[in-house]
Amino acid sequence: MPVVFRYKNLRFFFYSNEGSPREPLHIHVRGDGCEAKFWLTPMVRVADSDGFDSRTLRELAEVVEQHVELIERSWNEHFR
Repeated sequence: MPVVFRYKNLRFFFYSNEGSPREPLHIHVRGDGCEAKFWLTPMVRVADSDGFDSRTLRELAEVVEQHVELIERSWNEHFR
């Protein structure tokens, strides 16, 4: 489970086994007993969420948008 970056007390990561065939580019966020998944293309949006409130999800979507290049680079390096 490669952690791409941390924000506050949250880990932004992806699983090493992202399905077969592999799902499109996305990032998982976990912390405080909550978890969410964000698709990155064609735009950042929530795929799933368990426990995060809507205000926090909006904040997390902004954080993901700010780190799209890092996430994409990390994804491509890991799944080469």
